[in-house]
Amino acid sequence: MGSAKPTFFNSESVLIIHKIKIDISGGSTVGDYNCSNTFYKRDTIILNLKEKNKINAEIPVINFDCGNKLMTKDLQKTVKSKIFPNSYVSITDIKPYNKNYKCNLTFLITNKVLKYKDFILYKTDNKIQGTINLNFSDIDLHPPVKMAGLIKVKDQIVVDFSLYKN
Repeated sequence: MGSAKPTFFNSESVLIIHKIKIDISGGSTVGDYNCSNTFYKRDTIILNLKEKNKINAEIPVINFDCGNKLMTKDLQKTVKSKIFPNSYVSITDIKPYNKNYKCNLTFLITNKVLKYKDFILYKTDNKIQGTINLNFSDIDLHPPVKMAGLIKVKDQIVVDFSLYKN
């Protein structure tokens, strides 16, 4: 018979993710905007195990929806979706941190890699979520300007990551 012991994990040490939602929001001279992309990705994260303690996701830029065709098209043009059709997010080394989680987050958008160490993911009943505040200029992009400068998108954007749990 062997001496291998089965491994059991309590429900507090396992996160089962079934859906990811990315929201990008910001402002312009004519109001605020919010573009989102939701996709289904099933993954299991085991908090006390190095090999299964990460989640990697490919984010199709073409699937972002801003609620308005023109705004969606502007977002896709701004982030150069024809050249960079996908963004990537990698969340690793996830650990309990008080009532939330701490992790390392790597976000690739266009050709820029943004790394965040000790990134906080806040826990709610059905999801864990984190927020990145950045500027278009941080990723070598220029905010859109329309109608000869009458409509200007502000440089600051907010990216919200939500990982939905079972």
